[in-house]
Amino acid sequence: MDYKKIAQEIIEHIGGKENVISAAHCATRLRLVLKEDNLIQTDKIEEIDAVKGSFNNGGQFQIILGTGTVNKVYDEFIKIADIESMTKDEVKKIADKKMNPVQKVLKLLADVFVPILPALVASGLMMGINNILTAQGMFIAGKSLVEAHPQIADLASIINLASNAGFTFLPVLIGFSAAKIFGGTPILGAVIGAIMIHPDLLNGYSYGQALIDGTVPYWNVFGLQIAKVGYQGTVLPVIVAAFCLAVIEKRLRKIVPAMLDNILTPFLSVLITAALTFVAIGPVMRTVGDAMTNAVIWLFFDLGGIGGFIYGVTYPLLVITGMHHSLVTAETQILANIQTLGGSPTFVVVACANCAQGAAAFAVMYLMKKDSKLRSVASASGISALLGITEPAIFGVNLKLRYPFFASLLGGGIGAAYATFMQVLSVSQGPCGVIGVICIRPDCMVQFLISTVIAMVASFIITIIFAKTIGRKQNSNS
Repeated sequence: MDYKKIAQEIIEHIGGKENVISAAHCATRLRLVLKEDNLIQTDKIEEIDAVKGSFNNGGQFQIILGTGTVNKVYDEFIKIADIESMTKDEVKKIADKKMNPVQKVLKLLADVFVPILPALVASGLMMGINNILTAQGMFIAGKSLVEAHPQIADLASIINLASNAGFTFLPVLIGFSAAKIFGGTPILGAVIGAIMIHPDLLNGYSYGQALIDGTVPYWNVFGLQIAKVGYQGTVLPVIVAAFCLAVIEKRLRKIVPAMLDNILTPFLSVLITAALTFVAIGPVMRTVGDAMTNAVIWLFFDLGGIGGFIYGVTYPLLVITGMHHSLVTAETQILANIQTLGGSPTFVVVACANCAQGAAAFAVMYLMKKDSKLRSVASASGISALLGITEPAIFGVNLKLRYPFFASLLGGGIGAAYATFMQVLSVSQGPCGVIGVICIRPDCMVQFLISTVIAMVASFIITIIFAKTIGRKQNSNS
């Protein structure tokens, strides 16, 4: 393979080396930040033999080349473009500057949650194990495994305690991560999170009932009534509090003398942020967070299958714009209230949408028997989508032909509608594909698999139908 020629052709079809700001690569993709995206000739780029697909996301134009090829093409690319080698993170920082304010906010939310996802996944899986051990009649009629085998009761108790820890102390984890993202001291962010769930406060889960009963405790500070309530099970209050902490801390470091910086800056940052949190940030953002949660609950629990269909059809459209990152906030808030809600209904819907994209790609592979290159891309991206990564299938296959994408929207919506109707709930975040069954409540696992199969079969069949109608019209017009 002539890697130099491949690099030259790529540069030629992205507007020349003058249009290149920076470049990096991951295991399979060449990641480019360009001055003018409208100079990209996508069709010609994807005609290059080594290219398996391309897409534009997060301010980066990404070209799928595959393992073993991408690094060699990259080496030639930076020589021809006359730019320095950069890491993925360095390129991401440059790409962030191209985003509009809304995109930046959504990316910040995603960046806050990505580092803590392993903790939530681990907690959710342990919660699933605990459910298996304590579920009535799952393996033994009328009994749970713990009741049938009392000797494992203490083990189940330990697992239950461990599974709840990540959600119980979620504000601490979010505070640490958010403070780091916003440029503050992470440990101070964790302190703010800990303050918000201090045991001397009324537990956040009891706040609603206390409001009804009129038993909410208050501080009286110079005549100002401040609710003495914790923020267990919330997400937005601690994110905004961590942002304010970072802003206050950075301002203080500019005005506090160096000899007093290590003492006064942390002290004043935490004190001021804590006061703002209980007076204003917490109450306001609790209301916003509750509204988000109630919107999701209304969509799924009140509208049922219709709500699931709407969400399933909409999700891939959000992936195209990058706005799907904003859904992490609502998902985490719901999971933080898992004890009252029983689980999250959104995970299975996203899994159905992703599997539908993969099935549409497989349908393209079945249909395009004479196009070996497209078949190769479709097979690889289809498998990736079934595992929860849909960008290669969406941008490399389905959107390119258009009709498979429309078919996958319908297929994913049908599977999501069934899942919502059957009230399939997850207990943690994880890979939103077929293997996501490990994140589902034990009593919902079978229905989860049925939902994903329905999504895949529907998407595959509709893609073939659309190929004979919409696809023919596209070919005749072209």
